[in-house]
Amino acid sequence: MIGAGFFGNGPVQVALLIGGGAAVVSAVVGVFTVMRGQSFAGHALADISSAGGSASLLLGIPALAGFLAMAALGAGGMEMIGARQIRERDLVTGIVLGAGLGLTALFLYLDISTTSASGAANTVMFGSMFAIAPSTVPFALGVGALALAVSVVLYRPLLLIAIDPDLAAIRGVNARLLGLLHLLVLAVAVALSAMTIGAILSTALLIGPAAAALRVATRPVWAIVLAVTIGLVATWGGIALAYDSFYWTPGHGWPVSFFVVVIVVASYAAAGPVGGVLARRHATALPAPVSCFEPGG
Repeated sequence: MIGAGFFGNGPVQVALLIGGGAAVVSAVVGVFTVMRGQSFAGHALADISSAGGSASLLLGIPALAGFLAMAALGAGGMEMIGARQIRERDLVTGIVLGAGLGLTALFLYLDISTTSASGAANTVMFGSMFAIAPSTVPFALGVGALALAVSVVLYRPLLLIAIDPDLAAIRGVNARLLGLLHLLVLAVAVALSAMTIGAILSTALLIGPAAAALRVATRPVWAIVLAVTIGLVATWGGIALAYDSFYWTPGHGWPVSFFVVVIVVASYAAAGPVGGVLARRHATALPAPVSCFEPGG
């Protein structure tokens, strides 16, 4: 039972719009991030973006602009170093992550010591979805729409390079450029999710729904649709539960990010048994094994 006045509440309406947009973008980008084995990169960019969020409080600029700028810089830095092997790529990601967290520590210290932003650390790290300014909505949805448009354009080459990098190279796919574009779109996704549920927990919204969907779906398109559904259910359900929690303990509602993460984790846990049942049914219905993901799917 949703608390009275839920849909008529202004902050709730803003949270539903921006949270929904972040969930959709994160789910679409997250599917390719998981398939390409770049979950650590997504986590790193989310943490790096916290430096931009804390700097925005210090400079008095919109938080989303700060998250986006720092995440984009982190993505560019990770790609420009140009590590190709998985071990080297993780090493570079870790170095960039460390630098970003160092800047976050500095900016948060300056926020607390030179301004009145006493709750800066909590806002940046764990989000404050009900405190997002309505003026942020057009910019956030516009950036999200652009990221989705780029993802549609990159769909087939990203799918090909995720399934068979050698075949992608033979077909002339520019892996370096594709990697940079994907990281930039990933930066948008983590910035949007960091602004909603916080930099530390944003990886849950980016990776969780995608990973759960890939345990169940047999084609990339269905994986994306399912990931979007899980992301929206987790985000909107988390908002509803957080709003309702004010009635459980009057004056002390629970954080949205907690409920979002709980729903995402529950979805991933449930996806394992469901995926196993579907896989067994699929195996008995086919005369021979087939690839789950084809470039045309």
